[in-house]
Amino acid sequence: MAAPALPADLLAQALRRSPATPLLTWYDDASGERVELSATTLANWVAKTANLLQEEFDVGPGSSVALALPVHWQTAAVLLGVWSCGAAVLDTAAEDDGRLDGADVVLAAQDRLGAIEEQGVEELLGLSLHPLGMGMTGYAGPARDFALEVRAHGDVFAAWAPPRADGPGLVLGGLELSLGGLVDAAVELAGRLGIVEGDRLLVDARVAAEAGPVAWLLAPLAAGASVVLVGSVDVSGLAQRAASERVTATLGQRVDGIRELGRDA
Repeated sequence: MAAPALPADLLAQALRRSPATPLLTWYDDASGERVELSATTLANWVAKTANLLQEEFDVGPGSSVALALPVHWQTAAVLLGVWSCGAAVLDTAAEDDGRLDGADVVLAAQDRLGAIEEQGVEELLGLSLHPLGMGMTGYAGPARDFALEVRAHGDVFAAWAPPRADGPGLVLGGLELSLGGLVDAAVELAGRLGIVEGDRLLVDARVAAEAGPVAWLLAPLAAGASVVLVGSVDVSGLAQRAASERVTATLGQRVDGIRELGRDA
């Protein structure tokens, strides 16, 4: 098997390895949400997202897509969709940090749309982040609804222009990585943290937001691991959740009897 050169290759490997088992499971302890995606389901969302970006916004190599999104299962699909197009992700933590300038399209959580609209962004997609992927409600602004738009696009993606490993992949604060550099960083980080094939990682979304997408998304993919991503963590229920999800390692939380990445040898 050829070594992965692009982020999309990491998902393709997961799809070949185990298409039906859980790859990404999302919990929100504040709302009680639980969403489970197999590699096949995640790949379907990624393909639809990439087709939407390519066909409606001409996103491809050389394009920049700004994300104003929290760590979430839909964010994983969006990230991989952008990279499948060969475009760079501009990860913006705040609406006024200046990194929306020059973006070909902006994808933002519904609660961040108002501040972004004030900047005069023309190409804007809003995400409700509804657990079932439903559209926005109570919104009457100019942003197009990601959930409604994405469903109209195909389940198989073919890039009009092949992504280049040396093309820009991520701009995150002062960090800039090429598409190939993202894969290299993911492989290196997975090895450094001790993530191994078959691991089931419980990841605190708060820590994931600080660590960036290489840590919470690409490194597990590179290692052949799956992720249980938890937002608004209720610490009192973590041990039970880890047991029910057959968690083998954690990132950002300690659970007795389970190794914590970055701390336990």
